[in-house]
Amino acid sequence: MPVNPRIQSFLDNLNEMPQIPLDKISPQAYRSKEASMNLPQKTEPVKKVHNLDIKFEGRDIPIRVYVPEGVEAPYPAVVFYHGGGWVIGSLDTHDAVCRLLSNKGDCLVISVDYRLAPENKFPAAVNDAYDSLSWIAEHADDFQIDPDRIAVAGDSAGGNLAAVACIIAKEKKTPKISHQLLLYPSTGYKEEPPSIKENGEGYMLTAELMAWFREHYFNNEEEMRNPYASPIFYDDVSGLPPATILTAQYDPLRDVGKAYAEHLKADGVPVYYKNYEDLIHGFANFVGFVPEAKEAVEEGIRHLKKSFE
Repeated sequence: MPVNPRIQSFLDNLNEMPQIPLDKISPQAYRSKEASMNLPQKTEPVKKVHNLDIKFEGRDIPIRVYVPEGVEAPYPAVVFYHGGGWVIGSLDTHDAVCRLLSNKGDCLVISVDYRLAPENKFPAAVNDAYDSLSWIAEHADDFQIDPDRIAVAGDSAGGNLAAVACIIAKEKKTPKISHQLLLYPSTGYKEEPPSIKENGEGYMLTAELMAWFREHYFNNEEEMRNPYASPIFYDDVSGLPPATILTAQYDPLRDVGKAYAEHLKADGVPVYYKNYEDLIHGFANFVGFVPEAKEAVEEGIRHLKKSFE
């Protein structure tokens, strides 16, 4: 099946634009470039949106809270981590998908603006992901959250952080997590999978860009085999929360997400896995103008919502 025509049109326009070599662009400049891309988005209304800062010693973590319409407290809740290779991305880049998640999931969504690399290299983002999750669970009453119905979600690098937060929660035996929704997650690999070679150019996330992200996020190559960086290396995943893992056919990370789904299944974790044959990496950011991308995200949300029942 070919790439979705709306996405292909976007890619054609993107690939026609002059490209700055990655070795000539700083992370700060790339963030500015990302902010100017202006993906068409339809901002769905929710009952309330407000920003807060979680204050820890030596750092503040901004969060954005989405309160659903027509849902009575205490709310089921999703702690969401945005994608962007741990280097780019923000609360704003994933505002549309968080609104969709809150509306279709009938849940309160808290999006976490974890620290980015290279200003804050591994494991800063991991620490922020788990610490914010733990803090939110401890302050469930303040958010009118049901502490027995807290899930995590994320896309790409955010899917990585969601998966790792579950691992740390298992080790620390807190907080309780009801589900993990991982959209095309970056979970690491032991041998380079075919999807990286198949889809390494032309589909927005390239093999070169992945290497650029890793260069800025990690301090050395050895860290890439740390289970908190690549959860595929975490041996005993039994007891982790049930997972919904969605991948895209035209994505370098397609096989990585599938391998993590199989890893979880092998240790008895309930998993719903699906690969979307006409989508690319980052399809959650296309929900505003690609109906098929929105339908894919909504399918994931339906499985997440079941965990709240």
